[in-house]
Formats: sequence, C-alpha cells, structure tokens
Amino acid sequence: MFTAAAESFLRQAREIQEEELRRFTARVSALLQGPEPGPEAVDGLQRLHLSVAATKYPRKLDGEFVELLQSVLCSSKSPEQIQVLCAAILREMSPCNDLILSCDEIQDTKLLSLVCSVLLAQGDKSEVAAVGQRVVKVIERRLPEGQSARFLLPVLANVISLSPESLTKEQTSVVSKKLADWLRYASVQQGMIQPSGGFFSSPRTKQPAPVTEVDGAVATDFFTVLSVAQHYTQDQWLNVQTFSMLRNWLLCYGGPGRDDDKAGMDRSVPSVVSTAATSGRLLPPTERLREKSFEYCQRLVEQSNRRPLKKDDGDLQKACLIEAVTIMDIICKQDSSYVYRAVSFLKTLHGRICGDATYARALLPIAQFFLNHSKLAAVDSDAIYKHLLTDIPAQLFHNPSLAFEFVQFCKDNSQLFTDTSSIFRQSFPNLFKFLAWNSPPLISEFVDLLPFLLDAGTAIEIFHLLLDLPCLTAALDIQLRAAAVPVSEKAGSDPAGKPATCLEAFRHPLYRSMFQYLLRTSLVPLRQLLGSLAGSPRVVQCAETVPVLLELFFRVVAEFADGSLINQLVVLLLQRSDQLYEIPAFKEDVYRVLGSQLAMLCKLRPALVVELSTEILEFSGAVSCSSCTLVWAIGEYLSVSYDKRCTVEQITRFFETLEAVLFEITQLRPQASTPSCAPRAISVLMATLTKLAARSQDLIPRVSMFLSKMRTFVQSPAVTSVYCEEDLEEILIRATELMNLLKMPSVAQFVFTPPMASTRFQREVNDSLPLALRMVTQLLEAAPGSMPA
Repeated sequence: MFTAAAESFLRQAREIQEEELRRFTARVSALLQGPEPGPEAVDGLQRLHLSVAATKYPRKLDGEFVELLQSVLCSSKSPEQIQVLCAAILREMSPCNDLILSCDEIQDTKLLSLVCSVLLAQGDKSEVAAVGQRVVKVIERRLPEGQSARFLLPVLANVISLSPESLTKEQTSVVSKKLADWLRYASVQQGMIQPSGGFFSSPRTKQPAPVTEVDGAVATDFFTVLSVAQHYTQDQWLNVQTFSMLRNWLLCYGGPGRDDDKAGMDRSVPSVVSTAATSGRLLPPTERLREKSFEYCQRLVEQSNRRPLKKDDGDLQKACLIEAVTIMDIICKQDSSYVYRAVSFLKTLHGRICGDATYARALLPIAQFFLNHSKLAAVDSDAIYKHLLTDIPAQLFHNPSLAFEFVQFCKDNSQLFTDTSSIFRQSFPNLFKFLAWNSPPLISEFVDLLPFLLDAGTAIEIFHLLLDLPCLTAALDIQLRAAAVPVSEKAGSDPAGKPATCLEAFRHPLYRSMFQYLLRTSLVPLRQLLGSLAGSPRVVQCAETVPVLLELFFRVVAEFADGSLINQLVVLLLQRSDQLYEIPAFKEDVYRVLGSQLAMLCKLRPALVVELSTEILEFSGAVSCSSCTLVWAIGEYLSVSYDKRCTVEQITRFFETLEAVLFEITQLRPQASTPSCAPRAISVLMATLTKLAARSQDLIPRVSMFLSKMRTFVQSPAVTSVYCEEDLEEILIRATELMNLLKMPSVAQFVFTPPMASTRFQREVNDSLPLALRMVTQLLEAAPGSMPA
C-alpha cells in the first residue's frame, strides 16, 4: 500500500514538473523567436539546461521546441553564447528522435564543433563515422581567414575515443601530418595584443613579444605546452591541443603499418636520425609524427627542470612530465630504435627527480618505461625499481590518490616485475603500508597483487605481516603524529622511565626500534603500547581486511609450498594464535581463518603431526576455539597409516597431554570468564582421545572410565549454571556413542583407522562418522551398562 501511494505521489509530482517545464519552454521559445534574443533568452536557456541536466529521468521536450533549438543553433544570426546553450541542451537530451542536424554543409569551424558535439552525443556509430569524415575533410584543406582547426580537435579526440575504426588509413595519415606540423612548428612569438582604440594606442603596443619559459627566460627553442605567453596564437593553441590528444592518437594510429602512400620514400632512412641530418618529409606521416612527438617530449622533460615562477606552473610541469614520459614509452613500443635514445635520457631524469617527493608520480611512468624496455636496451634498472618500491611507500603511504595509482601500477605490472627483478617481492613490507593506511579502497587491488608477492622466500614474513597489519596501521598513525609535533616538544625521553602514551613510546629509545621494524620477537609489548589505538576507525577498517587476505594467502601458498614450508607455517600459526592485536572482532575472525587453514595444511601434509610432535605437544595443553582444530588433527592424522614413524610412545604422550586438558575442563567451576567454546572443545577432546585409544588399545580402559563419568559431569550444578541444556545434551550423547564404540575394540579400530589405502566402505564410514557412531549405539543400546553411570 505504501509503495503504491509513493508511486502515485511521485507520478503527480512529475506531472506537475512537466507542466511547469512546458510553460517555461513556451516562454523561452517566444524569447528565441524575438527580433534579437538578448540576456533574457540567455538566462532562460541556462535555467532550462540546468533543469534538463539535473533530472534523473529523461525529459521529453516538445518536438517543435527541439526543432527551434536546432534552427537557432545553426543560424548565423544567433549570438555565440545562445548557440553554445542550445547545443548543450540538445546534448543533454540525447539520444533525441527529433534531431535533423547535419554537419555536411557547415563551413564555420566553431559552429561545426557545436553541431558535431550534438551528433556524437547520440551514440550512433554511423553518425560518429560521418562526423569523423567531415572533420578530417575540413582539417585537411586550407581554412579561410578567421577560421581555425583548434575548435575541431576536441571533436576529433571524441571520435577516436568512441569509434577509432571510423577513420581510414588515408585519413589518419592526413591528420598525422597535420599533428606533426602543429607540434613542431608553432610560433615562438606571443599573439598580437588587440589595440583598445583609445587615445594612447600606438603601433609599439602591437609588437609581438617572444614566449618565455616557466622561469621567465626567453624561449630559445620551439613552442611547447609549457611555454608561457600573455596571448597565444592559433597555431600555439593547436600545439597545446595536439599534445593533449597525442597519447590516444598514437595508441590508435601510431603503430607500424598505418601508412599507405610510401611510394618514393627512402626506406633506408631510420627514424632515429636527427632532424638536422634528415628531412622529415622523407618519412611517412606516421613515422614523422613519432619523430616530432619524441622531440617534443624530450623538450618538455628539459623544460621541467626549470624553476617555475608560479605554483600552478610547477603542477603543470609535473603533469606534462608524466605525459611526456608515457608518450615516449608508447613511441618506443611502436619503434624500438627510439629505445636507445630514451634510456640514458630517462636515467638522467630519474637521477634528477628521485630525491624530490613532489615528483613521486613521475617515477611511475619512468619505471614503466624500464620495465618495458630495459631487457632490449640491456641496462640494469634495479636501482630505479628499488627506490620506487622502497622509498615512495615509506614516505607517502598517507597520500590516498598516489596510493591508488601506485598499487594499480604494481598490480598492472606484477607479472613484468616478477619476471624482471627480485626487488618487487622483497619490497612487500613497504607496499603493505599502502594497504595498512588505505585498506578499504585498496583491498581488491591487494587481492590481485598478493599472489605475485608470495613465494617460498616471502611466505613466512608475509604471514606475520598480515597478522600484524592493524598493528602496522597504528604504528603509522603514531609516526605521522610524531612528525607533526613541534621541534620544541621533541625532547628526548628518559631512558629509565616508562612511556605514558604511544607518542612518547615512539620517541623512547627502548621502543623506537619496535616501531621502526615491528620486531617479531618484541611485538607483545608493542601491541600493548598500541592498545589505545585499537578502536581507531582506520585501525578497525584495516583489521577487517586481514581475514580475506589470510584466506587468499593460504590458498596461494598451498600451490607451491613444500613439506618444510608447511611445517614452518603450522608452527607459526600455533605460535601467533595468541599474539594478536587486541581487537575482539579481529581476533575472532582470525581464529576462524587460522583454524580452517590449519585443517587444510594438515590434510595437505598429514605427516606433519608426527614430524612436529614436540612442537604440537607444547600447544595442545591449552584448548581454545583456535586449538580445537589442532586437537582434531591429532586424532585424525596421528596414525601409522599416515606416517610409518608414528609410535605407540607418541600416541601415549599425546593421549596423556589431552587427557589432562579434558580433566581440567571437566573440573570446571562457575566462572564469569568461562570460554564459550568449551562444549565444542569437550566434544573434540573426547573424540580425539577415543581415536588414540583405538590405535593403542591399552588406553581404552582409561578413556572408557572418563567417558562413563560424563553423566555426572553434565548434571553437576556447577556445570549446568555455565552451559545451556542443548550443549550438555550433545556432550552426553557423544560420550555415550564413543563409549559404546570402545566396547568393541576391533570395530573401534576399524572405524577410527584413517582411510588411506583402505576399502571404499571404510572411507564412507569415516566420511560419516556421526552416523557410524549412532549405528553402533543402536546395536548396543539393549546391552546392560551401555550408558554412562
């Protein structure tokens, strides 16, 4: 009922809005058809554009009004501002069935760009192709005075983004030739300043001045996007626009084999020969564009070395530097002969900017270049990779946009990195700083990245790092806070005193090394120090990512781990299960993952229970939710069927240890701190003791006596006050089933023998052990004394 009422209300509101829109468009229509549309018409069109653009559902304007908008747009008498607004409204309405626009006969380049923008917004491939043909045709010819191709380059950029295949090879050759000229031969003089027409106007004010560099020096070379002028000429605007679309153009049309007309050209002339030695006319248009683009990018890199007069120019320098290096990389992919020119040039650039953190983003395309081409150039690029993967994450982990770009770069190049250099995997501690500080946005990237960081040499350290990730987040938080503390407050701490806060501990000589490296053997006091940050939203968010990455970690490691690595991981898993950052939800999730992964590792290598019997005995004395899997694994895999080295003495040692644990639990008294997993622990312990007794039958009387006392245990007031009735009933049922099974030792031995190299029946019994226990219980339920006393 509520939904129907809401829909009715929304429908009425929409009808009211549409009625208001009809009245408003009628008013705007009258203004546009007036003798000279003025400010009122401009205001009406602006409001109409805002209304159409801000509406979530499609706005249907009257067909006659749409026709009027097209007519006003194409009229030579319409003011430019009104034409722009008409085009904007028509674009917002796309796709539009009432559109009758055509670009075929339009000569004015400004108007052509507006009409083409409306046609491209329709999303019709054939329309895109028609626009591309027309724009190339206009660009190709000599334009009349007052017309400029600079209005058409944005249209051309949209065409190649929407449908690059719509241009033929001949057309792309024509445009490539134009782009090369606009890049290299733009004027180095500023545009003419239009005289004001006042009394003091004089011819002197009309003299053009030279363009300058960003540091104010007069430009001595060709014009680039970094050249500075008060007024720009048309060819300078074309230069800037050409550079802005150059990357996409080269990616679409810059590859080998794009030129058709190569007749009469000297194919022996390599593209790497300098301009002074070889005329650009000898090269096909695409090759010539590559050559001019490479020269242009070199010039931009040189200009980026100048100290800008304005901060904004410095930001532009860095952006142009990144784009220039990226374009150089594309050119080298398309023509490997450019690689040798670029390698030494970019190594010099790297040496100049690597110490400046403000150029961190520019290091990414430089590293990309060397990843792509260092093998061909036979150069050692490890120093470049090491600086990128070590220093940048350590210094700029808190920059969110850089963090995303950096991790995306690593993800995109992970295979290249692992094939090219060992430094990538060795740098994982710093890479994880990005995740620790920006965990929610970067989790999916690290899910893709983690498999490439893992191998036999890094698995152990990454396991520790994943468990300590929230701790790392807290430590990074303290590091940033410490850096923000005024120098006057950074007095040395008393080495004999104990720090009262995390910030004091960071400056304390005893604890500083822990923060610096998160020492594995010293993390307990560090976790205690960082306990006050356990509730920090950033730390909590980071902690939520750990279980996901842990599961992925074990899934990947299982694919390559040998017996030695699996044994190491099992021991560390047991050691670290009680060494986690004190976030309750985090610990619970990690326990769940570690338990399931321990079972997986034991199944993958059952012999580890015998091989690690000494280490496992140390941890099996304390039963908790996380160690229940360990107890289960002992009962499942401590058998000669899995390892011929298993002895009766080992089985007895494990039995006695677990028997003592179960005895301690069953002597439970009412306590507020009773672990909620104790009922499950009791069931697992009973089952494991029974399995061990079935394999060493001298132990059967001891476990049978224990099981026979379980009814007394579950009926004790001290126990009933702690556990719910369902848990107690389950414990009693399991004790009864196990005790009945032990009354037939040969059957028990058969049921509890691991199914390696056994019959199909035996495997099926082990796969459904609870069913087997119930069947045996039913067989014996009529026998006297079959229930616990």
